[in-house]
Amino acid sequence: MKATLLSIGDELALGQTVDTNTAWVAAELATLGIHTLQHVTVADDQVALVRVIREAAAATPLVIASGGLGPTADDLTRFALAEVLGEALVTDDDAVAHVRSFFERIGRPMPESNTVQAQRPVSAAFIANPVGTAPGLLATVGSATCFFTPGVPSEMKRMFADHVRPWVVEQAAAAGERAPTILTTKIDTFGLGESEVSEKLGTLMARDRNPTVGTTVSGGLCSVRIRSENTDAARAEAELEETAQQVEAAVGDAAFGRNGATLEAAVQTLLIDGGHTVATAESCTGGQLAARLTANAGSSACMLGGWVVYSNAMKTSQLGVDTALLAEHGAVSAPVAEALARGARERSGADFALSTTGIAGPGGGTDAKPVGTVWIALATAAGVTARRANLNGSRDRVQDRSVKCALQMLRYHLLGRPLEGIHWLSTAEVATA
Repeated sequence: MKATLLSIGDELALGQTVDTNTAWVAAELATLGIHTLQHVTVADDQVALVRVIREAAAATPLVIASGGLGPTADDLTRFALAEVLGEALVTDDDAVAHVRSFFERIGRPMPESNTVQAQRPVSAAFIANPVGTAPGLLATVGSATCFFTPGVPSEMKRMFADHVRPWVVEQAAAAGERAPTILTTKIDTFGLGESEVSEKLGTLMARDRNPTVGTTVSGGLCSVRIRSENTDAARAEAELEETAQQVEAAVGDAAFGRNGATLEAAVQTLLIDGGHTVATAESCTGGQLAARLTANAGSSACMLGGWVVYSNAMKTSQLGVDTALLAEHGAVSAPVAEALARGARERSGADFALSTTGIAGPGGGTDAKPVGTVWIALATAAGVTARRANLNGSRDRVQDRSVKCALQMLRYHLLGRPLEGIHWLSTAEVATA
């Protein structure tokens, strides 16, 4: 069975609110062996709603919509559904009693406008809402079964658990079908572009294979998404793991975690497992590198502390950067990045120190050092290595990528790998003892 998911609301269509409902419902449906064919977001516009409901019902046998069942003038879902069905709206006395009892429980009088939530098309049925005022609606449109729920996530999720999930299970049992198990996993990488990852994956990305493998990019991370489907749950799980291992082998050290595990968590694990400590010295990233290294519980076992030194005077007084070095090379340079990392390591007593210095923008760039020029250095007992990152985009983007480059730089060192695998960083390095 395939499904269409509808998200209804001006705030969603305009991008003012991020739609989390459809992602949650799609993931739940996958556990039931149902493929979501499409997500459709539509504004609070009755003409558009009528069209979208009709198209969804024609496309898939299951439609699940959220939003537009409130009491205000822009809540038009019930009116659009009535138009699709060619039916009048009727007021249900039991639904009125439910809405009224909700307000009684919270000690408030019921506004008269809320009675609209007790209206439904003649052939539609109400779906109980034990945690809110608006009942949901269940209707048959053509050959499709359509569930309409409020947009409030807690209310939608309760209706899904109480009504949608049992309906799907019942339909599969009635048809004598064994619903397939659909399992997914995501492997995050940093340091390779999407095209590079795709080339490395090769035939693993063939669209006719199971499990399927695809890539997406967000926040500088290239994520490899794997979906395994089989009527045998154990087989689905085994095939998912086998493919995940093949993906990790193909992309190599750039892969740092599965299912949302962060790059900083991967670095923290390596530091703690090796009994190592780290410190930071930051200019252009303004403490964000230290924040990432302390984001997870247990970070005090490896993260000793750090400095945020934007002015040259602070670079000198706090970390011992030579004023002559700053005058000759400028703050955004390999020698200064190295001096910052070296000073942070020596003054903290940490095993490793990371430094960042650059031009995050939007101003301050020159022809020789445009916005996005960032030097990152790693100090170890063996010496200091600096690499130049050539980044683009907004200030936030430059800072975020700089932090991730620094983290991956340390991670590669802890793994004993060369830094050439990080395409954000220059291949030419500056290293001093």
